Amino acid sequence: MTRKYFGTDGIRGTVGQAPITPDFVLRLAHAVGRVLKKTEARPTVLIGKDTRISGYMLESALESGFNSAGVDVVLLGPLPTPGVAYLTRTQRASLGVVISASHNAFADNGIKFFSAQGTKLDDAWELAVEAAMDEPPKWADSANLGKTRRLDDAAGRYIEFCKSTFAQDLTLKGLKIVVDGAHGAAYQVAPNVFHELGAEVVAIGCAPDGLNINHEVGATHPEALIAAVKLHKADYGIALDGDADRLQIVDAQGRLFNGDEVLYLMVNERLGRGDAAPGELRRPAIVGVVGTLMTNLAVELALTAKGVEFVRAKVGDRYVLEELDRRGWILGGEGSGHLLALDKHTTGDGIISALQVLQACARSGKTMAELLSDVTLFPQTLINVRLQPGQNWQSMQNAPQLASVTAAVEAELGHTGRVLIRASGTEPLVRVMVEARDALLAKTCAERIANTLRI
Repeated sequence: MTRKYFGTDGIRGTVGQAPITPDFVLRLAHAVGRVLKKTEARPTVLIGKDTRISGYMLESALESGFNSAGVDVVLLGPLPTPGVAYLTRTQRASLGVVISASHNAFADNGIKFFSAQGTKLDDAWELAVEAAMDEPPKWADSANLGKTRRLDDAAGRYIEFCKSTFAQDLTLKGLKIVVDGAHGAAYQVAPNVFHELGAEVVAIGCAPDGLNINHEVGATHPEALIAAVKLHKADYGIALDGDADRLQIVDAQGRLFNGDEVLYLMVNERLGRGDAAPGELRRPAIVGVVGTLMTNLAVELALTAKGVEFVRAKVGDRYVLEELDRRGWILGGEGSGHLLALDKHTTGDGIISALQVLQACARSGKTMAELLSDVTLFPQTLINVRLQPGQNWQSMQNAPQLASVTAAVEAELGHTGRVLIRASGTEPLVRVMVEARDALLAKTCAERIANTLRI
């Protein structure tokens, strides 16, 4: 079945336009509450958010919708998405809810959900919620309304959890680290985590005003991080996105490392480490790794050369997680910086991923560049072509020309490159990606394909 409201990562859109309106969000929460009550008499839901000004409005609508269905609510305030996942699990809540549009600008917002185990929910659950939204509401009477309270130390609990994932025999003392919080959900948490582990922290992008989230800072704008690392002569720079579930890392020379490289580094560190450290969620037996359709071919070849099986999931960290769970593996991720280390957390976490990189460098005494010396990424060109809302690129009039040009490009690349065309799960965009050993070839081929979509 096709989902009406849910996309790749929850429900997302422009505030004030369907579906990101207070009436829809109230109905959504009421429907979710009714689904929860089918298996639990008195569910409890945690709600966290990023720093968008619209978060207050949507939080109130969610709270009302849940309470009206007889569901209790615990408000966490601004907190990274993975922090909500962690507290949902440790507080034994029925569900975790995050109000965020991740890396999007402040005018957008969204709602996403975590299970009681702190994991993304599957398509079947989302379809059940959508079905419940089509049914008439069943308002609880006064005696059975849900109640709401606030968890005042949510950020502190999450900070301690992040620190616990870093090896106890290591420290960040002697390192200067620039931390860019994207004016988002990690603006308080992230600087404190690295500072309390011993680093000298230079914080940028940590002054949210409700309107500046992701604006020229954060993982989607690493230029600010690179400039700050050079200005302050820092050893590393770490940039998170608006809800802090993804990251970008810069070294002292200003070199930017993407998620594919970080994933390879994390795998290699565990291959060399062997058995699980105390307190890890799962034993890190590295049999295989899950990437996505976008993962750089060079990483796949390098992992295969080490005897590590590599498989590709659909784009979206939820699909990477589903594939990891299906195979019983622990490491996976996306080039965008969404990384999963299931021996540390149940979901992608930008802060924890950064700590794993710093741990690998501290343990080995090597820089990131040295640890990645045997991997040279193939050039990739990604072009986003904007569509009209609701437009289906596969049924456009120029679809035959698109197919013809794509076939010609694939023939030209042969076995030394790849073509990927897909719709965005969060925006009205078609993403055209071409990967080749030669950067100019990748660029010209991607432009040829993208131009057919613009006609």
